[in-house]
Amino acid sequence: MKSKLTIISIICIALLTASCTSSKKAADANTKSFRYELEAMPTGVQGTYLIKVWSYSKDPKLPMDVAKKNAVHGVIFKGFAGKPGIPGQVALVPNSSVEAEKAAYFDKFFETGGEYLKYANIASNGAIAAEDIMRVGKEYKVAMVVSINVASLRKALEAAGIIRSLDQGF
Repeated sequence: MKSKLTIISIICIALLTASCTSSKKAADANTKSFRYELEAMPTGVQGTYLIKVWSYSKDPKLPMDVAKKNAVHGVIFKGFAGKPGIPGQVALVPNSSVEAEKAAYFDKFFETGGEYLKYANIASNGAIAAEDIMRVGKEYKVAMVVSINVASLRKALEAAGIIRSLDQGF
């Protein structure tokens, strides 16, 4: 009897491990090409951006890490347009070639469980409103509101030599 329980326990653990690994692979596949759109949201906390990130996925249940990864990538490389009463922001790295030049750094930065997680938090505990899920062809366009700690992110990019410090001048 104990051996059957042991075998069942081992099988359950193996299945859980496999499902976690496959969800990480799915999250990496979703962000491999970084397909997303950013939308400015009202914010009141200094040193952060509150943005709605629209990510494309085959599954309407978008993992929170995908939204965080897309939001941080967008703040670093794309910036976002403003809307009435909410200012937009330019990218922290205005030179588009930096991503390719520093590919080793950014591959490690954006890997599953990577450093990007330090700078992003999902607002509303990951709850997705019905109007934030749209069917687009064979995919879904899913939105989550993400808070990005831009002050800390900027300091980390400055320390890594990716961008120049604001006090260095022109």
